[in-house]
Amino acid sequence: MRSDSISDLDALARNLLGMRAGSARSPQFMPIDLYRVDDHYVLHADLPGMDPGSIDVNVDRGVLTLTAHRTPPPENDVQWLTSERFAGVYRRQITLGDDIDTERIDASYDNGVLNLTIPLHERAKPRQIQVIHSNESDQHLVTSQTDTSDRTLKGGE
Repeated sequence: MRSDSISDLDALARNLLGMRAGSARSPQFMPIDLYRVDDHYVLHADLPGMDPGSIDVNVDRGVLTLTAHRTPPPENDVQWLTSERFAGVYRRQITLGDDIDTERIDASYDNGVLNLTIPLHERAKPRQIQVIHSNESDQHLVTSQTDTSDRTLKGGE
């Protein structure tokens, strides 16, 4: 019996990912972009073809959960030639740091993309602290950053 190595690798990958060839029920992931701009993070999640009413954004104990549902097409009197689009529930979880202000997260859905603005807590933002020494008339300025790699100390210059 002759084995087709490409087909074998494809079948192995589909089995590992829990997918069946030609199935609209195959699990898919939710691709995201996540980046920081100044005092907040921005997240974009691709969710084309979702019912906007089915999209749910939830934060619980520091975990951001994105959930959406795509309704399957009607199957009665249909002879499928190929079915590659997943129908069902998409779900993605992202662990948030302690520096996130979960009360002020904003979400919108536009052109198949879920957009989130995830602000930092005021306490997590960089700030300047002025230090005055009682035995000196010079003031020493200390700039404190949350990220210790950005910490800068300036003495009396």
